[in-house]
Amino acid sequence: MRFQTEGGIIVPAVAADQMREVDRIAVEDFGLGILQMMENAGRNLAQNTIDMLGGEPGPVTILAGGGGNGGGGLCCARHLHNRGYEVHLVLDRDAGAMRGAAGTQLQILQATGLGVTRPDMAVGADGAGDAINRARVVVDALIGYSLRGAPRGRAAELILASNRHERVLSLDVPSGLDSTTGEAPGAVVRPERTLTLALPKTGMGDIAGDLYLADIGIPPEVYERLGLSYRSPFPDAGYWVRLSMRRG
Repeated sequence: MRFQTEGGIIVPAVAADQMREVDRIAVEDFGLGILQMMENAGRNLAQNTIDMLGGEPGPVTILAGGGGNGGGGLCCARHLHNRGYEVHLVLDRDAGAMRGAAGTQLQILQATGLGVTRPDMAVGADGAGDAINRARVVVDALIGYSLRGAPRGRAAELILASNRHERVLSLDVPSGLDSTTGEAPGAVVRPERTLTLALPKTGMGDIAGDLYLADIGIPPEVYERLGLSYRSPFPDAGYWVRLSMRRG
């Protein structure tokens, strides 16, 4: 499966196992840091959010999980906060359960004084449902390409709540979608736009909404290690591009 940019550059798609190997090679063999790539992802995600807002002010609600996808969403929240946007953060777990790189991103945000909305669905001043309803754009950073089985618990509730909003931006893969097969074993986000990272995934051929690709700083030589034919799809001054499916 292949995708292409509006300029006609062909971009290969990868399955989840291949993307895991891309990440491993980038970190172990090339020395890229998880936080380094996460920062690039979060900055691109923030820029896409601003693009969807048309540069106008308005509340943004970010739904974040505990893995790398959630860490990118938390980094996005910081970049939006730095630019004066009203940001509401909803986690799919208690803040104290955030670990690793995502936990580090949350600590940075908490040091700024940005609060975390309770992850329950109660409607009210502190409820996640209210934060979603009031947002101009909802950012889905709950589950990335490593989905295993149907989403459960708070993550599933937040997916269903996000689908009541018209303007959703998903990071990497719409949460709940199998990035390899395109199947949805349970609740799945239906985004207006998806910003996928590094390379598109093989299960994204028929996703809802527009598809964009973000540069997170992985050298072409990483992809070449996997036998992928890769030509940079990014314009000289850009770090994200729109993709379409190339059939045949």
